[in-house]
Amino acid sequence: MSDIDFDTARLEGFLKDHFGTSAALQVQRIAGGQSNPTYFVSYGDHRMVLRKQPNGPILRGAHAVDREHRVLAALHPAGVPVPRPVVFHEDPDLLGTPFYLMERVDGRVFPDGALSDAEPQERRDLWMGLADAMAQMHAVAPDEVGLGDYGKPGNYFERQIRRWSRQWEESSSDPIPDLDALSKWLTDNQPEDDGRVSLAHGDYRMGNVIFDPAAPRVAAILDWELSTLGHPLADLGFCCMAWHTSPDEYGGILGLDHAALGLPSEEEFVARYMEKSPGMAPLTTFHRAFALFRFAVIWVGIADRVRAGTAAGSDATNHMGMGARLARRGIEVIEGKH
Repeated sequence: MSDIDFDTARLEGFLKDHFGTSAALQVQRIAGGQSNPTYFVSYGDHRMVLRKQPNGPILRGAHAVDREHRVLAALHPAGVPVPRPVVFHEDPDLLGTPFYLMERVDGRVFPDGALSDAEPQERRDLWMGLADAMAQMHAVAPDEVGLGDYGKPGNYFERQIRRWSRQWEESSSDPIPDLDALSKWLTDNQPEDDGRVSLAHGDYRMGNVIFDPAAPRVAAILDWELSTLGHPLADLGFCCMAWHTSPDEYGGILGLDHAALGLPSEEEFVARYMEKSPGMAPLTTFHRAFALFRFAVIWVGIADRVRAGTAAGSDATNHMGMGARLARRGIEVIEGKH
């Protein structure tokens, strides 16, 4: 059975019309991911990536590939390292769902925070490159690149806590007392909104960027499906989860010998981001706990879809207990254990 969920002949006809030439087509599905099906597409000399909505019924507002394309179209001319968008096609009649194409970016992807595939002497610089690209992304004023209406500005954390708490309450999961405690603690300890608004990626971490093939520089930020207008410290706190989760908890580095492995401390990483982000408020326990709470609820949702038989990623069943484990890490952060 093919893992390609659309008619490639129809895509070939579309590409012929778009580029004005006939060429050999090759399509390969990319493994992994829990949301939008993604494919490498080669058409003659054009090397691209196709992202589409999954087939079948979807929740309203979910799998918004149009928003992903919109972000790329806004940020690429602004110099933020993102793939160059090629085309967005809204009509589902062609491939069964809306889709878009972007240029394929060559480079290195590191799935784990320990950077086990990189040389030890480069690992600190790779983490610093991740901080630099995040700061560059947050420095873009949404209004100036046509993204002023990309989300609701202001009171970001208040709205997010309500949203994820509601999603947790509506879950069919078994009880997770730590998640209930996190929700209450976050509600009671929200910082006053400082009015800072930026594009928030929503899933900014080591595994969602491509690094230059020969330098510790981010060549492309990927996977924008959770992006919105928000607070930059939400992304920073999310990225810092690596220091508060273990290697078997989605590639964290908690418990590893950072100095021996050439990995920076969390303080070094945050300091690098702050150096590139003048005037930014400090990262606090709240931001770290919020990131773990939000990610825990996301994984509860994945587990719910596994039980319902609708999870997209082939590895989803490997993480059925991840929500509870991340919630426990959030409580440990509040308690100052790491």
